[in-house]
Amino acid sequence: MNYSFLSLPATALAFALVTGNTASAQVVTSAAQAQSGTYDVEPGHTQVGFSVLHFGFTNYLGIFSNVSGTLILDPKNPTTSKLSVTIPVDSVQTTSSKLNDELKGTQWFDAAKFPNATFESTSIHVTGRNDALVTGNLTLHGVTKPETLKVHFIGAGINALDKKYTTGFEATGTLKRSDFGVKMYVPYVSDEVQLRINGAFEKQA
Repeated sequence: MNYSFLSLPATALAFALVTGNTASAQVVTSAAQAQSGTYDVEPGHTQVGFSVLHFGFTNYLGIFSNVSGTLILDPKNPTTSKLSVTIPVDSVQTTSSKLNDELKGTQWFDAAKFPNATFESTSIHVTGRNDALVTGNLTLHGVTKPETLKVHFIGAGINALDKKYTTGFEATGTLKRSDFGVKMYVPYVSDEVQLRINGAFEKQA
């Protein structure tokens, strides 16, 4: 899997380490202190991870990348915030190139026919200072169903490398892939899919 942190150029990584203390001082860790406004997904550091139980032996991981979308953030009235994201299905990656190709095929995600998965928020319920339940319509494999994510605010501030105001969240959730018509090898490969999403968003002028 192609994790962005591991692919940072050595010079950029060294710069980040040297300026770490300064960057930390600029980052707020309370959601209420984040700047309101319209944000675009920063695809290089946004990852949609998933795992399934593989034949009862292992929790097998995969990831989608190249995510795009928009976040309208209002920390003072978080329930009015809106999220819309698009995930290209053919970005799927695992540790097996053969499996990558299979997952894009007709027996699984059928990326040629259904090239994108989308999520459009419909409601936000605040559960803590930095936490919320975000419910929205997930469209996958041509099927749209409501799903809920547990979302945790990580931090916001000026990115020390590109000088852009950035905010970040982590989200977790569970869905049944058979609900979306992706039934290959159920129950040997679990119907239940665990999601773990790292989202970075850059504020727009």
